[in-house]
Amino acid sequence: MKNVVDFDRFTKNYNVLLGEGTRFFSADDAYFAKYKIDIVRKQILCPISSMLEYGCGIGRNIPFLQCAFPTAKIVGSDVSSESLTVASEQCPGVMFFQEKDEEEPREAVDLIFVANVFHHIPPIMRAKVMKKLFHRLKPGGHIFLFEHNPYNPVTRRLVKVCPYDKDAVLLAPSELKNHLKQAGFSNLQQAFCLFFPPKFSRLVLLESYLSKLPLGGQYWVKAKKSD
Repeated sequence: MKNVVDFDRFTKNYNVLLGEGTRFFSADDAYFAKYKIDIVRKQILCPISSMLEYGCGIGRNIPFLQCAFPTAKIVGSDVSSESLTVASEQCPGVMFFQEKDEEEPREAVDLIFVANVFHHIPPIMRAKVMKKLFHRLKPGGHIFLFEHNPYNPVTRRLVKVCPYDKDAVLLAPSELKNHLKQAGFSNLQQAFCLFFPPKFSRLVLLESYLSKLPLGGQYWVKAKKSD
C-alpha cells in the first residue's frame, strides 16, 4: 500500500503545483473548478437547499458552487486541517469541518460533491467512505463524483509526476460505480469529460457527444439515494 500523502505539507503551494501540472491544458487553473461545477449544475435539476463538498481542500470549488447553487447552504470537509484553515479564509461564511477516523453525526444534505478524492483513499477504505457518504445524504439526494480517467495516458503521466498524487491509486469507472451500488445508491449515470483545452472552445461544445468514449482526462458519476 502506498503511503498516504499529508496534504498539510502542500497547502501553501497547492495552487502553484496545480498550475505547473495543468498549464499545458489551461493557463487558468480555475477553469477546472468551473468546468466541473458547470457539469453538476446541468445534471442536477432538482432544488438543492444543502450541499457538502467532501474533500474540499483549500476551497477552490466553493465559490463556483455558491454561484451555481446560490440558495444552498454549503459545507466543506477535508482531512487536512491546514487546508481547511485556508478554505475558511478564502470562503468566509461557509462552515468547514475536519474528517476524522471516528464518525460524528452530521446533518444530512441534498447533494454531495466529491472531486478527485477517491484516488487518494486507500482501496481497502473506499467502501467504508462511500457508505459514510450514503448516510450523509437525505432520501432522494444525489452524489456527484469526478475522478481521473485511468485509461488516458496523459492523465496517468500527470498523476505520476504530481507531488501530491504520490499516494494515488486510480480507479476505473466500474470500480467507482460498484462502490456506489454496494453502499445503496441507485440511478447511476456516467460520462467521460475534459477532452479538449478551453482554447478549442468549439470542440469543447462537442464533448457531450463524446461522453461515452474513454478518452477524456476525467470522468464523472452521478447517483441517487432512493426516497
